[in-house]
Amino acid sequence: MKTTVMLVTPAQAHEWLEKNSNNRPLNRTTIEQFTKQIARGEWQLTHQAIAFDEEGELLDGQHRLHAIIRADTPVQAMVVEGAPRASFTVLDTGRKRTGKDVLHLAGEENTVHLASALRGLYLYQVAPDASWSGSSSMVSNDQLVEILEKNPGMRHALTKATAIHRSVRITVTAAAIGWYVTSQARPDIDQSPWFDGLTTGAELKHGDPRLTLRNTMMSLSSGKRLRKREDSREHLFYYIKAWNAWAEGKQQKILRRSPNERMPVPTTRQGKTTSRAEGNIFSVE
Repeated sequence: MKTTVMLVTPAQAHEWLEKNSNNRPLNRTTIEQFTKQIARGEWQLTHQAIAFDEEGELLDGQHRLHAIIRADTPVQAMVVEGAPRASFTVLDTGRKRTGKDVLHLAGEENTVHLASALRGLYLYQVAPDASWSGSSSMVSNDQLVEILEKNPGMRHALTKATAIHRSVRITVTAAAIGWYVTSQARPDIDQSPWFDGLTTGAELKHGDPRLTLRNTMMSLSSGKRLRKREDSREHLFYYIKAWNAWAEGKQQKILRRSPNERMPVPTTRQGKTTSRAEGNIFSVE
C-alpha cells in the first residue's frame, strides 16, 4: 500500500467519486455534518484515510469527498492506494468519538450531561423555537469545546441541575441551561430560595411558581408520552416561565404552553415577561 498526504480539491473529489462503484449507501446527514465542519474551518488532517483498493476503486471516504464538493473547499487528507478490498468489511466499525469523549479527554467531569447541556445551550441561543432534533441541530465536538470556553459557568450550573433533576425530574440539560441563563441575566437575584424551594418543596403554597414547576415536571415524568418526559426544550420553557414569575414575585398556578408561544428569556424587569420576539409580551398566568 502507498500512503500520501495531499490537498484534495472539489474537482479531485468529483473525479474520485466516479471510481465509487461498490460502496455503502450515502448518509445525507453525515455529508451535511462534514460539510459544515469544513465550512467552519474545523476539518483536520487525521489518520483516517481516503482509500482505494488494488483496482483503483474507492474503498473508503465517499462521505468526505461529497462534503468537499458541497463545501467547495479543498482540504488536506491522508490517501491510501492499494488497500485490500477484503478490508472493506472492517472499515468504520470502531466507535466514533463523541462530544462526551472529547470533554473527558479535556479533563471535564460528568461529560455525558455536560455535552448535552452545552449542545442545548447553543440551540437555545441560536434556534430557541426550532426543533432540537435532526441534522440541523447537530453540534460538532469542536463547537462543544468552544461553547464551554465561552460559558465556563455551565460547570457550576450542571451541579445545581443534577440536584434539581433528582428532586423534580426535569431533565438535567433543561435545568442546567435554565440555571445558567437566569443567573447570567440576573446576577442581582439570590438563587438560593429558588433552588431550595425546587429541591425540597418545603412550605410552598398553592400558586408558588416553584411548586407549580415541581408539580408540572412530576406530572410529565409519570406520563406515558416519552417525548414529553425527556423533551429538554419543553422542560426549559417551563423552567424559565416559572422562574420569571418567581423573580417578579407573581403567582403561577398553571404552567402550559400555547401552540405559538415562543421560548421565553429570563425577565429583566418587573411587571411583564418578554419573549424572544421583541415586543411580544404575555402576562403570567
